[in-house]
Amino acid sequence: MAINLPYMVSSGTLTKILNKICDASIPENFNGDFLGTKLGFPGGNQKTFIPWAKKCKLLGEDGTPTQLYKDFRNPKYRGVSMASALKKGYEELYVRNEYAHDLSRPDFLKLVTDTTGLAHDNSTVKAIVSSFFNAKEFADFESTLSNEEKSNQIESRTESNSNEKGSDTIHKNVTKKHIDLGINYTINLVLPKTDDPAIYNAIFKSLKENLLNE
Repeated sequence: MAINLPYMVSSGTLTKILNKICDASIPENFNGDFLGTKLGFPGGNQKTFIPWAKKCKLLGEDGTPTQLYKDFRNPKYRGVSMASALKKGYEELYVRNEYAHDLSRPDFLKLVTDTTGLAHDNSTVKAIVSSFFNAKEFADFESTLSNEEKSNQIESRTESNSNEKGSDTIHKNVTKKHIDLGINYTINLVLPKTDDPAIYNAIFKSLKENLLNE
């Protein structure tokens, strides 16, 4: 069975590299030269950090630092960023147990063996477990959950406010239409032929009293 879970052969170096990343500037491309020259990890085994970081989406496939990488360097977002990176990199484990990070080391080891089909004493399995637990030291899964809940609440409030504004606008438009509504009418009046002014006065008086005052 193909193993898609990321790991470093020298898993103890993972913590050291991550600490160095927090202090170093962001490179245009995170490659072996940057890892060896700028961060001080030139060894071949240490270069396995790069595929680990790509699997966890800290680096793009071309080695470009992602937003997760940039957030990880920020102390305010470091824990949230690493928690998200581990969920992405070890997605196969999280499919089986969404609280994989809360498992004890023996239970996590069993989860890895069940997922990979490898024996519990296999060197790759040990490296996977050690890499995860070393990186987990930087992660804050509780903050991740809290931020997701806050995000959902904000979206819900925004949608509710939008609906209220839309309803209010419709009500105002309808009200305005009622206010602007009017009736125009034309009266064609045929007057009788007469020389008596009193007749005309009576007709116009009636018009004024019954129609024009409306």
